[in-house]
Amino acid sequence: MSEILRNSVKTMVKETFEGPPVPVKGSWFTDSKPNSGIFGVLEGMSYDQASIAVHGTTLAAHIDHIRYHMWGTNEIIRQGKQPEMDWRKSWGIHSVDEQEWNRIQEGLRNEYLTLLESIDVIDWNELLANEVLSSLAHSAYHLGAIKQMIKSVKPSS
Repeated sequence: MSEILRNSVKTMVKETFEGPPVPVKGSWFTDSKPNSGIFGVLEGMSYDQASIAVHGTTLAAHIDHIRYHMWGTNEIIRQGKQPEMDWRKSWGIHSVDEQEWNRIQEGLRNEYLTLLESIDVIDWNELLANEVLSSLAHSAYHLGAIKQMIKSVKPSS
């Protein structure tokens, strides 16, 4: 993969999770304000709020689902093949305590950092390019869903 395309992929993944670069000079697809990525919108979100059901699911479930999908992407990069995955289980979180909420967020951050590091060293092929881009699209989709859910969980947001 060309260095230009690799850097663009990293930029989009970073924006999905961290929001636009600081100082903000605009964004590619998130809000142009700082902290508009997944990590920023979750700042200050309590475990109680993460456990509130909105249309049959919780923010905790969404975040763990993103983590699980990204773990699968990272496994494909490491192993070269799809790991066995139980997608239904990835939505099984209905409530969390503070410790579990922190663990889920930390797990997502770890998978994110692993993916960012991998993008620079992947021996790219069509499977891996599709997998990384699908992880980006999947995460960006859930960022939008999370922002909508937060309107119900934290009405002042």
